[in-house]
Amino acid sequence: MVLNNKVVIVSGGASGLGLAVCQQLAEQGAKIVAFDLNEEAGHTLAEQLKEHAIFAKVDVTDAASVEAGIAQAVKAFGTIDACINCAGIAPSDRTVGRNGAASLEKFTQVINVNLIGTFNVLRLAAEQMAKNEPDINGERGVIINTASVAAFEGQIGQAAYAASKSGIVGMTLPIARDLAKHGIRIMTIAPGLFDTPMAKCMTDEIRDPLIKMVQNPKRFGDPTEFAALATHIINTQRRSDTPRRCDPYATQVTTIQRGLHETQPVKSLGGRYCTRMTYKVINPANLNIVEIAIVLLRIQAFE
Repeated sequence: MVLNNKVVIVSGGASGLGLAVCQQLAEQGAKIVAFDLNEEAGHTLAEQLKEHAIFAKVDVTDAASVEAGIAQAVKAFGTIDACINCAGIAPSDRTVGRNGAASLEKFTQVINVNLIGTFNVLRLAAEQMAKNEPDINGERGVIINTASVAAFEGQIGQAAYAASKSGIVGMTLPIARDLAKHGIRIMTIAPGLFDTPMAKCMTDEIRDPLIKMVQNPKRFGDPTEFAALATHIINTQRRSDTPRRCDPYATQVTTIQRGLHETQPVKSLGGRYCTRMTYKVINPANLNIVEIAIVLLRIQAFE
């Protein structure tokens, strides 16, 4: 999909990863509809991007609110071509901490915003995309969800957050199958620790161990790097359904062959980032390669 004049909804678009996505898409000529609860930041974004963007105050957990945001997007630009879900929260809470059992209310809130909110926006955006005329390749739209490395490697205090992001990863493939007949692609990005307002809200107890795990470069990710990957996915039609990890925590390796499911152990390739069936990580203490999980059901064949 060529982004020029395409209409893209970005939830959580007024800050962090979503803000970077809005800015980068606008540079490529896309029309942006930023969903967010922060009115001040949302209007500031719309003013900065001028004719390329509008702001819609949307609560992703509320069906009526999202429906109103979708209607606002269609009224302003006539259609919806893509949807990028970046809205999320990341409070930490140990299962049993100094003050007793974890808060069920907090756990529920994280699931509602991160998981249910993501599905709420994408289902209504997809409904609108399905009305589009297909392009020469039969494509009507693209959806990108934001998971996290916590979906695979949740840390202390991240039970709720990891559960919500695992849910996003888990629903990607069945949704891809649901929407394939409509010509709508969906992919999920699993970013590591990025320099966003949400990451800055993490306690040192949560954040410091994550930084220590980073192989290279030893820093927070820049939101523009996430935005670049999202833009690439929209532009590349062969990208569909398989979660893409975007972080330097682990050395990831894979054998990608059309029609072949590769699950055999493979050697480290020194920080190569790619889809994988067998997931491996280098232990910083002794540099031994330790297999920790098989995290994907299949490898999506692509060019």
